Parts: sequence; structure tokens; C-alpha cells
Amino acid sequence: MSKKKLEKRLTYLYSGELTAIILFIFLSYLVNRAYPNLQLYSLYSFWVSFFLLEILLLQGTIYWHSKLKRLRVENTSMTPIWIVRQLKRLKKINIILVVVSMIMFVIDYVRFYSSLPIEGLEITAFIFIFAVLEFINYFYIQLSYDNISDIKYLLKTKKLKQSCIRKDFHRML
Repeated sequence: MSKKKLEKRLTYLYSGELTAIILFIFLSYLVNRAYPNLQLYSLYSFWVSFFLLEILLLQGTIYWHSKLKRLRVENTSMTPIWIVRQLKRLKKINIILVVVSMIMFVIDYVRFYSSLPIEGLEITAFIFIFAVLEFINYFYIQLSYDNISDIKYLLKTKKLKQSCIRKDFHRML
């Protein structure tokens, strides 16, 4: 891939993640204001799942931005080792947040047993599932195939790619 194409791709990836962070905060506020009966902001599971999603998107933003910056400055898109080490540490924290999110669903269920805000929990479950899929996409296997090159690879090999961060982890070994 040419430097110009790669720069454009990395800009797209990092700006997309950053935009999602800001947009999701704004949307959660709007949904909570427009539909107070959902009781989103009173659900512990919402807060932990939402935090997990936002922190994952921030990790993605930093990851793609570091690759873009290095491409522009050093003419290589190889992720700096210090970023890879931080992501390896954050991966463990992400797993803990996934578990804590599940625990918070149970706590919310017990707390609101008689007046359970089902629709709020459904939205929270969607956020949680989205966060888990993002986690898998970043740290294990690529789940997003949004360009011709990726789609051609998928059709040709009939298997999913390793995530870029996972490749960087293997590079560190």
C-alpha cells in the first residue's frame, strides 16, 4: 500500500474512533434526556459498559493516531513499542471491565427486580455487546472489513485476519 493511501486509511481509522467517542457521549445524554423512563443513568451496568466502550474507542484512537504520526514523521507505520506495551497492559484492564460489566447486570437485576427498566437494560446490553465486539476486533481478530483489500482477503482466504494490535503483540515476543 502506498504511503499516501496508508496515511488516508490511518486518518480514517483514528478520526472515526475519535468521532465515535464524542458522538456516543452526546447520544447517551440525548437518549437519557428524551427517554427518562429507560433509567439509563441509574443503571450501574450502563455506566460500566459505556465506560468500557469509550475506553476501548480511546485506545483505538491512540493506536491509530500513533501509527499515523509515526508514518508522517519516520516514514514507517510500525507501532511504537511503548504503545504496544501499554495496550498489552490495558488488555488486562479491559478483560476486568468486561467481567465487572457482567456483574453490574446482575446487581441491576437484583436492585430493580420489581421495577426492572427492561428497555434500558436492553440498550445497555447492546452497548456491552458492542464493546465486547470492539475488544475482540482490537485485540484478537479483525471483525471490521470495510475496504476492498480486506474484502478480497476475506473472499480469497475464507478466514478472518488477526487484529493489528495482536500482530504487534506477536512482534514484541
